[in-house]
Amino acid sequence: MANHIFGRATKGELPAAVAGDGCYLIDAQGKRYLDGSGGAAVSCLGHSNARVRAALHAQLDRLAFAHTGFFTSEAAETLADRLVAAAPDGIDRVYLVSGGSEAVEAALKLARQYFMEIGQSQRHRVIARRQSYHGNTLGALAAGGNAWRRQQFAPLLVETSHIAPCYEYRDRAEGENMEAYGLRVAEELDAEIRRLGPETVMAFVAEPVVGATAGAVPAVNGYFKRIREICDRHGILLILDEVMCGMGRTGYLFACEEDDVAPDMITIAKGLGAGYQPIGALLVQGRIYEAVAAGSGFFQHGHTYMGHAMAAAAANAVLSEIEEHDLLTRVRAQGAKLDSALRDALGQHAHVGDIRGRGLFRGVELVADRETKAVFDPARKLYARIKAEAFADGLICYPMGGTIDGVHGDHILLAPPFIISDAEIDELVGKLAGAIDRAIAA
Repeated sequence: MANHIFGRATKGELPAAVAGDGCYLIDAQGKRYLDGSGGAAVSCLGHSNARVRAALHAQLDRLAFAHTGFFTSEAAETLADRLVAAAPDGIDRVYLVSGGSEAVEAALKLARQYFMEIGQSQRHRVIARRQSYHGNTLGALAAGGNAWRRQQFAPLLVETSHIAPCYEYRDRAEGENMEAYGLRVAEELDAEIRRLGPETVMAFVAEPVVGATAGAVPAVNGYFKRIREICDRHGILLILDEVMCGMGRTGYLFACEEDDVAPDMITIAKGLGAGYQPIGALLVQGRIYEAVAAGSGFFQHGHTYMGHAMAAAAANAVLSEIEEHDLLTRVRAQGAKLDSALRDALGQHAHVGDIRGRGLFRGVELVADRETKAVFDPARKLYARIKAEAFADGLICYPMGGTIDGVHGDHILLAPPFIISDAEIDELVGKLAGAIDRAIAA
């Protein structure tokens, strides 16, 4: 069969997915794959949720699309109301888009326009963290701190400052307690703001739990509270990117709830639509919206499919499933079981350096030597071997290389559906352990 798809890679052939059944995807040959990563932390309800499918059919029978330059829709209005009701203090408006990169791009542009509206046009600089990932559009890619993703596009990217991540496994000094480490690394933000000139900085962007590029790295207690204080001290916006870690993935609808911090903007996507429709959102504090409303009255931005009724209908059904089945409690419970199973199987493994994460968002960092934390030779592409071995055994997981600096280090990200059973956790961990051993031995 002729193939005219321009896919992610030009080598190799992918099996065709033809069906979904709970936590499993099924290919054209009938082979079943346990989705241990939710694709890329997307499929939080699995692949055959009846409520979401019914909601999409019902919405399609009423209205598929009406451009937001002319109309709003009941589905979009309802979704915005529900998100605001559940969001951190002060969040009052929702800007609906089609995915995470769009949400981050909108956040950066709105941050700039906000300061224009309030007469601080000199503010334009963005600070983020090394080894962060905020999306693949040019603005979002510029904010991101993953060297490998940025490298070839660097001439196209707006200059962004990057400070250290909160990466306790690698960076906490010997004898330094968790709180002291978190405060020390947070103070890098203050130092960078002062270096650039506080009057020029508009925003700091960070993931509460770093996802794809570092493997479910949570901040230590107190880190984000100090970050919030520093942002307030200098009058800059705190933008938290919860595209991957939000919408229940860590056991809280908004991951920043666990850090007890309220940002100025939050970006969400992935689990918001659970894979049933492409959708993302930018949530903002009321004062930001009011500044635009009292000024130009127009956010100079937009996308054709923003606020799409079908996507909003799917997201409403996803939220209903999470609420009515108390899935946040389940995520915390099953996340603890997954963590325990990983530690039982891999905690003493000669080449597992760290097991970390929150809820059903877990990372396993691989090392050549546990004592020194030395990494495997990047030329081995261990992460790719693990992915291939697991996939051959019917497990989908999300290994990546360049954990430390975009080049060195290997980790595996796990983000299974919220509905994962105890038996499926055992299957996931068993198949993952086997894939790791075979890949290292190869």
